[in-house]
Amino acid sequence: MAGAGKPLQFWTLDQTTWIAGHLGLWLILLGGLLCHGCASLPPGYGLPKTVSSALTHPEQTRLGQQFKAGSHQHSTNSGFRMIQVGADGFCIRMQMIDAAERTLDVQYYIFRGDTSGRLLTDAVLRAAKRGVRVRVLVDDGETRAGDEQLNVFNAQPLIELRIFNPFAYRGHTTLFRSLEFMANASRLDYRMHNKLLVVDNAVALLGGRNIGDPFFQMNPESQFADDDVFAVGPIVQKLSASFDEYWHSDLAIPATALTDNSPAPDTANGQDQPTTSSDRLIYSKRAATGEPFNGILSGRLPLVWAAAQLLYDSPDRKQLTQGAENSLMEQQLANAVKAVHTELLMVTPYLVPDDAGMQLFQSLRQRQVRVRILTNSLEASVDESSMLLAHSGYRHYRIPLLEQGVGLYEVRSLLGNVKGSGETARIARYGNYALHAKLFVFDRQKLFLGSMNFDQRSMHLNTEIGLIIDSPVLAQQLAARFAAMTHPANAYQLVLHPDGTADSPTLLWRTQEHGKAIDYTTEPSRSTWQKAKAGLLSLLPLDTEL
Repeated sequence: MAGAGKPLQFWTLDQTTWIAGHLGLWLILLGGLLCHGCASLPPGYGLPKTVSSALTHPEQTRLGQQFKAGSHQHSTNSGFRMIQVGADGFCIRMQMIDAAERTLDVQYYIFRGDTSGRLLTDAVLRAAKRGVRVRVLVDDGETRAGDEQLNVFNAQPLIELRIFNPFAYRGHTTLFRSLEFMANASRLDYRMHNKLLVVDNAVALLGGRNIGDPFFQMNPESQFADDDVFAVGPIVQKLSASFDEYWHSDLAIPATALTDNSPAPDTANGQDQPTTSSDRLIYSKRAATGEPFNGILSGRLPLVWAAAQLLYDSPDRKQLTQGAENSLMEQQLANAVKAVHTELLMVTPYLVPDDAGMQLFQSLRQRQVRVRILTNSLEASVDESSMLLAHSGYRHYRIPLLEQGVGLYEVRSLLGNVKGSGETARIARYGNYALHAKLFVFDRQKLFLGSMNFDQRSMHLNTEIGLIIDSPVLAQQLAARFAAMTHPANAYQLVLHPDGTADSPTLLWRTQEHGKAIDYTTEPSRSTWQKAKAGLLSLLPLDTEL
């Protein structure tokens, strides 16, 4: 977890093939971009912006009053509730937004224009129409066609939309975005990976989930298992302060300052929906039950009160001077890992530890600390470039981790048991399961939950946010979920092949199918082509970008 080296640039195999076949066009376009857009500042940088801050008196709202007594009773502690079921992650966001009275702050890396994204957009519009002041801050690194739904906010007087570190090119043609990225990689490689929702400065939701159907585990074609934590009490004001810091950052550009800011169709009136009405009905019916939010408000789903530490990177972390590394979130999290006495459990979708991370694991093992890690298998790494690239980097560390005595597990895409997975049995049968959660459990006494993967991009190229919560109750909950997800029916346990040698060790993938133990001597994958792509990508020196 040491300081970053100089980042390398990468493309997917498909993009590389296209480039090779259209080199002349690339050179012409690249030359134009190099002449036009090498400035290190984003479009709209330095233009006047309205100044605003979190609600000063949250106790004057219904939600503030709801948890006022509990906050006083527990002094400096805050109240927490884990949200582990994917569909509940969508519902509680809808329900929190619908409960807003005065202010709503929304900060996400990804905010898709699919069913869940448009329904949440509708909820935000309804909030503004009843007088709620809304601030929405989204990153611009992973936008896709359809995400322009958010432009409808520009026409609403009580909603302000800002884009973090935007591209000058506002379309979604991969070629043009790649060209601009090449011309200005030092700026555009810096992304805001934070995920945060705060209502009336009284309640908050933080974790690893983005806004989009796959992150709520309701889409048979693609789903990412993740966790949120619902929070009340003093920690909420600290979370709001972090939002304010990002909101006022020079890289948070008002959407109206960008070149293409024409309003999108009014999604609140149901126009231009790319999804079917039945999809919207399923999502809407689920949210209309009022759960889990009503259960939390009534006390039927009790909160766990505990001390918590907020970790987050400054939005200007790229400008930090040498010697300021201790202020980085990854260093603070590393310090918490170093303090473990007996056991470290880790869930991370991307595992690319580099030399510093390996030294951290080695120091734990030398003290006889038990270390177990759950990450994605190759078959769970769907052919999105980010997942396959991350897996290509991770595969270099598997044997060294096992040689250190680290327990290593890779989640299967088709689960044998859905307990602890966050998905329904109906969705599970499609076999498209993958991890997206970022969790640590320290000695079963404390836990970390947030947006930070254990990879080089999260450590050195993105901004991140998370909480360390001092709660044996919540830590035990996560430990139980870890046990369920590393069960042989749900994961491959990696072990060193007994026939391997010290000079040439090999792997076994140990699992359970139909109740019978089975060992795979070659890596399970969705196809031979997927395995070949991962192998080819692993030959490239990409670790600092992964």
